[in-house]
Amino acid sequence: MTGEFKAQHNSEQNSDTIFQDAINALRRGDKPRAKELLTLLLKTDQNNPTYWIWLSASVDATKERIYCLQTALKLDPENSTAKRGLILLGALSPDETIQPFPMNRPRAWEEKLLLAHEKPKERGLRVALRNPVLRLGGLTAIGVGMCAIIYFGVILPRFGAIERAPTNTPGPSPTFTATPTIFGATAIPTEVFSGPTPLSSFLNATYTPTPLYVNTPRSAAAVDQFRIAQKAYEDGDWDIFIENMLLLKPIEPDAADIPFLIGEAYRFKGEIGRALESYNEAIDMDPNFAAPYLGLARVRLMADPDAKVGPLFAQAIDLDPNFGEAYLDRARWLIRRGDFADSFADLELAEKLLPGSPEVYLAYATAYLGDGDKENALEYARKAYSADILNMSTYKMLGDLYLDQEDYVNAVEALRLYTTYQTEDATGFGKLGQAYFFLGEYQNTVNAINSGELINRNGMKNYLIYRGLANVELGNFKDAEGDLNAAVEEEPESFEARLGYAKALYGVGKFGSAFLQAESMRSLADTDEEKALELYWRARIQEQRNDIRDAIKSWQDLLKLDEEVMTPEMRNEARKQLTTLVPPTITLTPSRTPKGSASTSTPTPATGTPKPGASPTVSGTSKTPSATSTP
Repeated sequence: MTGEFKAQHNSEQNSDTIFQDAINALRRGDKPRAKELLTLLLKTDQNNPTYWIWLSASVDATKERIYCLQTALKLDPENSTAKRGLILLGALSPDETIQPFPMNRPRAWEEKLLLAHEKPKERGLRVALRNPVLRLGGLTAIGVGMCAIIYFGVILPRFGAIERAPTNTPGPSPTFTATPTIFGATAIPTEVFSGPTPLSSFLNATYTPTPLYVNTPRSAAAVDQFRIAQKAYEDGDWDIFIENMLLLKPIEPDAADIPFLIGEAYRFKGEIGRALESYNEAIDMDPNFAAPYLGLARVRLMADPDAKVGPLFAQAIDLDPNFGEAYLDRARWLIRRGDFADSFADLELAEKLLPGSPEVYLAYATAYLGDGDKENALEYARKAYSADILNMSTYKMLGDLYLDQEDYVNAVEALRLYTTYQTEDATGFGKLGQAYFFLGEYQNTVNAINSGELINRNGMKNYLIYRGLANVELGNFKDAEGDLNAAVEEEPESFEARLGYAKALYGVGKFGSAFLQAESMRSLADTDEEKALELYWRARIQEQRNDIRDAIKSWQDLLKLDEEVMTPEMRNEARKQLTTLVPPTITLTPSRTPKGSASTSTPTPATGTPKPGASPTVSGTSKTPSATSTP
């Protein structure tokens, strides 16, 4: 057995053990422990549907359960357990082919339905001991139990002791080198959610802050205190973290990482002034410590996005040329400024120093998108998704790119999950509504844009047109009128907005105003398809305004266009309306010339075209409004 095969075998055994422990934790009602173990398993195998199904049982929020089961179903579309769970939660339509959960044990009430004349069956240890199979199984269970006791009680604790980091020995105050050891991805403040638990609680998400950990030995007096601070940091309890780090300062007065980490906590809290003080304190203690310079650049950009922080990035990189986060943050800063060409150089270095980082891939996608290279932008956005399926910024980027590609199915999937967890981003709901509209899900369009408007109405101006058009399709013309009026004011040269507004006005009976929109549409129609729509609605509007002559001409002009530029329904309606509006052509029979008349009447031509200066007169019939025969 090769070393590689042994390692793989041991890894599989370890995963099986953890998985069994998670199931046992669930059975005894210890959901937090089960969730912790299943999260650990998913870090190593995010594509295992079984793990996701069991994780759904360890979380409490309905949205979290649905997310876990949807992920499992996406990984295994035929997974009946995931389907049943989603049906029970109302996230999937009932399916008669899906059988209910099986009952693998008798119900409690069944055992009590014993007829009076029946003799109860013998139970207990005596009956079990008579069964040779059960005796053999019992001996096997005892053997397994003894092995488990030896493994978990003796071997595993010793193995765990080997895995733990060595205890730091007491010594002088630490001296910092220029190169910090970094665990995890870029340190970014924890997102605060008012709705469901952040997905970062399931897996290691890159937006969960990870401090720059400088490999500095702690004194014996500081070890326990620092461990408490680390736990507070992992919990995102910045006040407790700062409190414990301040207690370390008198114990290790020369440790520059202490004020730096305090500055990080203040940055995560949004307290820029205190963060600046702490970073500067760290620099005063050790001017060659690169990390605080990056911290200063970050908080200054928080206070002023146009701050001139280039020298701070350069200082951090000069002190530590292997500081991957400094390259990444400088690239982001350059991207925001529109310096895409310069950002690529920093991203290449960041990718080498932070291999596999989803944040680097996402920055690449942003840079390529800004540079107009949407193909590469989508490629790197997908890389970011593969590297970390829980990074919310990636879903927003994918949503934008899929919308641009008119891939509305994937756009909806990405933006729906994004807005579930980023509930304060109004534009996210607007883009979701846009994607729903092009899929023909009009009520979902209205609901999504309503949600965005509750957050920030001013930020929804570009998306009101989709809610207006959706309401037109739903027959809610009154609701659509205001949105489409605003859309026309925002983009007066938009044919789509004018057409939608004309439809809404037509629906509420404002035919005069609808005609004004139709007039504007005539000069905005660029394609034959748009021309067909303009003529169709002009004809309908003019009929309602009793301008029959113009209505007939519009229907006739519509029929002159190619059939491919309109729907069959439009063409059929045009023919039907012309049959109704234009009476059949009547050939006049010349009357006898009265006696004594000096002239003879000339019959009107069959085409119905009158001679110049004269009009055909038919008793009991009004004048034909058009000289063209009925098609």
